[in-house]
Parts: sequence; C-alpha cells; structure tokens
Amino acid sequence: MPVYSLDRNEISFPHPTLARRDGLLAVGGDLSVERLLLAYTHGIFPWFEPDEEILWWCPKDRFVIFPHEIHISRSMQKYAKKHQLKTVLNRDFADTMHRCRIKREFAEGTWISDEMEAAYLRLHENGYAVSLEIFEDGTLAGGLYGVSIGRCFFGESMFSERKNGSKTALIALAHILSENQFLFIDCQFYTEHLESMGGRFISWETYDQMLSEGVSVTSLTAF
Repeated sequence: MPVYSLDRNEISFPHPTLARRDGLLAVGGDLSVERLLLAYTHGIFPWFEPDEEILWWCPKDRFVIFPHEIHISRSMQKYAKKHQLKTVLNRDFADTMHRCRIKREFAEGTWISDEMEAAYLRLHENGYAVSLEIFEDGTLAGGLYGVSIGRCFFGESMFSERKNGSKTALIALAHILSENQFLFIDCQFYTEHLESMGGRFISWETYDQMLSEGVSVTSLTAF
C-alpha cells in the first residue's frame, strides 16, 4: 500500500481502509482543528516524532477499552479504600498534557512536541480535548488527556506523579464514560498495561460501525 501525501491546503484523507498493514495511512498536512476532527471521526490519528513530518495512522485491528469492562485489580481496590481520591475534569489541560510529555520524555521518549501541545490545546478550547486529574489525599497523583467526540473517547496519554496515579485516572474516566453511555475508549495501540485494565482488540468493521454511531451523537456533554 502507498503512503498518501496530504495537501496542507485541502482538509481531506484517503479512505481509512487504504492504510498499510502497520496502520500508516498518510503523511503531511497540518494539525488544524478541522483536520484533527476529520481524522478522529474516521478513526485516524497523528503520531510522529518531533523532527518528522506529520504521520497519520489508522490500524485495521483496533485496541479499545469498553468503559463498563474496565478491570479493577484487588490491589487497586485496596488502594482506593486506603486513600481519599478526588477526580477533577479539565483542571488545567495544558499542564496535564505537558506532564504527560515530560514523564514520557524522561522514561522512553515522546511524540508530544510543542506543535502537538499547541494543536490539542486548540482542540480543548473548542470543546473536543479533555483532561482528567486525580488527587490522592489532596495531592496531584496522576492524570490523562484525550479527545471526546459524541459518545467516543480517544485516549492520548497518561502520567503519574504517585504510584497508581495513571491507573486511577483511567478507572475514573471509564466510570464517567460508562455513566454517560460512551461506546469505547480508543487506545490506538496495544500495550500490556492497557490490556491488564480491560483493553482488547476488535475488528475494523466492528470499530467503524461503532465509530459511525458514536460520533453522530453531538448532544452528550459528559465533559
């Protein structure tokens, strides 16, 4: 499969099923709000190194978490009983995204560049990007951010300031999404950590059907 080159002056993408086997669909374009929304509503997302051109991905087998299936281990149940935990939505989106960047840079490198931070802050200001933070006994413990469209949530990254911070944030997110009838959390790529919390693969056909149904609902305001 060829990798399609996008025109910065035209907000469009090739059909998602034209992605390569590894999920890479296109290169180039920009990170405008309009292009990002078009991408996410068709199962496409940007992921690239800071010095690369923008790469757009659409894996054929999708790794998702269904909110009502979030797995809470016994150790996490004990942790939740031991501490006073508080969930805060959109405390400081820019700070949460930057903390995700710093933690990843320190541990293993990151795709979150200045350009990405600016782009997702614009999405947030337009009501589509969301942050969630967890406080443990009054102290910031962790958080996450992602994109919310209709009844679909597209997870981007998480951070922990304390042990279990990101796990607690994901569990809290799943509970909020389940209460508001969201269909799935798109994890984008597989990790053992997300699998341990309930993540699983679904086919592109199943994902595409759920995506079409979910993004068509514009009246939900969980965030």
